[in-house]
Amino acid sequence: MTQNTLDRRNFLKALGLGGAGVALAGCDLPSYVTLEEGEENVVSYLAPDEYVIPGVGVWYASTCLGCSAGCGIHGRVREGRVLKLEGNPDNTINKGRLCQMGQAALQSHFNPDRIASPLIRKNGALVKASWTDALSLINSKSKSAKAAWITGTISGHQRVMVETHLNALGGSRHYAIEQINAHVWQTACRNVIGDPNPELKLDKAGAIFSLGADFMGTFISPVHFAAGYGEFRTPPRGVLIQAEPAMSLTGANADHWVGLKPGSEAALALGVANVLVANHGVSTTGISGKMKSLIGKYDATMVERISGVTPNKIEKIATTLISNSPSIVLAGGTATAGVDGYSTAGIALVLNKILGNIGKTIVAGRELAYPQLGAREGNSAQLKDFATDAAAGKIDVLFVSGANPLFLAPKSLGLADGWDKIGFKVALSTMIDETAAAADVVLPLASTLEDWGSHIPSYGTGTKSLALQQPLMEPVFKNTRGLGDVVMGLAKDAGAAGLEDFDDYYGYLRSAISALKKSNSEKDWNGFLMAGQTPVPSLGRTLSYNDGSIPAPSDNSNDDGRLTLIASARMGMWDGRNANLSWLQEAPDQISKVVWDSWAEMHPKTAKRLGVKDGDYVTIKSGNGEITTRAFIYKGIHPGAIAVPIGRGHSELGRYAKDNGVNPLSILDGTVESKTGEISTKA
Repeated sequence: MTQNTLDRRNFLKALGLGGAGVALAGCDLPSYVTLEEGEENVVSYLAPDEYVIPGVGVWYASTCLGCSAGCGIHGRVREGRVLKLEGNPDNTINKGRLCQMGQAALQSHFNPDRIASPLIRKNGALVKASWTDALSLINSKSKSAKAAWITGTISGHQRVMVETHLNALGGSRHYAIEQINAHVWQTACRNVIGDPNPELKLDKAGAIFSLGADFMGTFISPVHFAAGYGEFRTPPRGVLIQAEPAMSLTGANADHWVGLKPGSEAALALGVANVLVANHGVSTTGISGKMKSLIGKYDATMVERISGVTPNKIEKIATTLISNSPSIVLAGGTATAGVDGYSTAGIALVLNKILGNIGKTIVAGRELAYPQLGAREGNSAQLKDFATDAAAGKIDVLFVSGANPLFLAPKSLGLADGWDKIGFKVALSTMIDETAAAADVVLPLASTLEDWGSHIPSYGTGTKSLALQQPLMEPVFKNTRGLGDVVMGLAKDAGAAGLEDFDDYYGYLRSAISALKKSNSEKDWNGFLMAGQTPVPSLGRTLSYNDGSIPAPSDNSNDDGRLTLIASARMGMWDGRNANLSWLQEAPDQISKVVWDSWAEMHPKTAKRLGVKDGDYVTIKSGNGEITTRAFIYKGIHPGAIAVPIGRGHSELGRYAKDNGVNPLSILDGTVESKTGEISTKA
């Protein structure tokens, strides 16, 4: 069987090679492989009679899916079981390092609360069913319906398969949802310098000024940036200044931590620019007249009134940036997703422009030649869009995988009511989370260590690479199936063109990668399996500059005495997806050292004013509800704020997550960032 039995256009689309990148694929595509041809019998490289040597571990390459960074991993397999994960030293993103979430993926794989068989809702409850019955019900409900998909950040051939299925159903709504994201920063970068994902050369900087970007904990690619930060700290030692209302992991490692009033980050950035121009004679060549006028308005006195940061501290920041050139100024992440997040990120780029950092510490990234394989990045703006569309009755059938919207959505979005308006919901998951518990059908997935896949992270350095995800052992639960196999089967049942002759997802994936690499040799494929990644065609970008999209920030100087709630992000629990892992529940928080519970961070001045002592229970109320947790009193937070880390407070997700802590996201007011629609993490 060869590719000549397929229509070429459908063949290219099915492999993710359609559109702008077709010319690069050429006309010499190799024939693809399917199991029915008898060319391979894929039982993995862990076949006991050949590979298992008692007591000797063997390492295999794969990709970590603990967040969207796409770090490469090596899994140590002994006697058919994966026992340890470490970073892949050859991976261009993490270079052998791995965070605690990557290490803890083993507990997700062996979790006793994993779903072991399909579930169908009958008489209001989810009951066990066969795959045949579950898929038959899905196919009958999906016909002539307004279909939609929800995923987290998704890329590679999983993205192609999901969108192939959606298109076959006649749907167009694909919501990618991530609570922890860099949407504000990326949007500002796209509009101001023409590249949504420029390379950030921390190792080339003499000073880092970060406005809430927790690049060591939650911002874009923390393991990658931690490596760059390590080089930044080698002699001559760089200087890190972190400005934010509540201390992050990056702030805890800073030389100078600046606690400022919540929502005043943009004002502080303008104040630093003002001092650089007025006191240090920094040139504003290339900056628009509108921006020059805005910078001139925000003198140190005005900025102190808005942010609480004294003129002396503003001067110190400016002096540090001047005397440690080249520098780099960062902003964004969940910490600055307030109403002025875009202004903050945009003005950070203005600072980089006048300091001469663009082209030195902020350089152009590369653009994937096959954009349909690139990352469809998630954000909370798409969560709001989903809630709006559900409430409007625009969705009849919903498929969800890799996201938990019912946990992430503030009550103010009204998603619970909109969810009930969706006639039929299907969850593809390894665990019963809040969303799966409210679905009509639940399909049990293989863990990320049992499954095939390909991934192309949006952020990387140098040449774009496709990362391989391969199974490290046989399935723990025999009745689970890989995400690619499940979605491919659904797409076939929906009549998707181009998939007819692929027997399973492995055959499809190998064919697609072989076509992408123009090689079907066994040697090249085995080399890819061992390396865990391979370069893919990409195009260079060039940076430009245009600050016309940056609005003036709001004047947040009024103080009505109320505290601002900050739903802060942390490495570990992340957005709540890891709350079912006891290793991470047991790991002390990087700031408070608390384990197995939530807490509310409060400044000593605030605690004294309210009569609260360390460890007291406090109730935090908003217009959308209330949460009660213990107080943690320390100076790493502005007196006008109270911070509660996200990730706990589940009503589902297994024995280690259920009824443990509180969820501050639930009581946010649903205010959105002015330019990007991102849901504010402040209330």
